[in-house]
Amino acid sequence: MRLLLDTHALIWFLAGRTFLSPEASRAIEDANNEVLISAVSAIEVTNKFRLGKLNQAELLARNFEAIIVEYGFVLLSITIAHASLAGSLGIRHKDPFDRLLIAQARIEQLALVSNEKAFDAFGVTRLW
Repeated sequence: MRLLLDTHALIWFLAGRTFLSPEASRAIEDANNEVLISAVSAIEVTNKFRLGKLNQAELLARNFEAIIVEYGFVLLSITIAHASLAGSLGIRHKDPFDRLLIAQARIEQLALVSNEKAFDAFGVTRLW
């Protein structure tokens, strides 16, 4: 299975998996699954850390790519197709980070690992 981690799922995984569902934790740890981390999450983590909203993620904010690579996760860039779909989605969800993750999951046919039940209405497979 190919998984795309929502930003909170990534942070919780790196912090010890306490807040992840057992199913999400098992899926991320399963060596048969490919785990992707979006550039969207790098933007979200570093931006929220800069604003003082995510102080517990300082190490991740300062070393995002190195940490992702160290865990063996795959980096997913944002493409024009991702951005175009995110911008054109006829959904009420206003968070641009979530819109991009939804678009990436749809285009790349990834299961989105997230506790956001609202994602279920946006044409993605959500794992939690």
